Amino acid sequence: MYVAVANKPLKYPHGRSCIAYIGTTKSGASRIAASAAARAKDLLALHGVTSLSFHIVTCASRQRVKSWHKLETGLILSFRHMYGTVPRCNIKGKNQKWKDELEYFTRSRLEAVLKKYEG
Repeated sequence: MYVAVANKPLKYPHGRSCIAYIGTTKSGASRIAASAAARAKDLLALHGVTSLSFHIVTCASRQRVKSWHKLETGLILSFRHMYGTVPRCNIKGKNQKWKDELEYFTRSRLEAVLKKYEG
């Protein structure tokens, strides 16, 4: 799981955040690099964005639970709650609702992770 952070804060309905994209990967750093290359065109096209940094976010694994998927969904929904919409380059989460993500992560912890990258 990773967060793409722009060099400057982006405008959202409820404030500003440097987070431009929240994504997930199952197969490590090589997948993040491939995703970064694929998303770079869209991300760098945002007004004033000249550089990006990608930060890996992890969580403990659990049996029979795709915890990285729950973390991604929880972060996107928390971002939408905090800023009024999903990150600029995310499509997933616009109409999504909370399911069981809060059984695995607390809302305050998800928001703390997002605030870490506010800029």
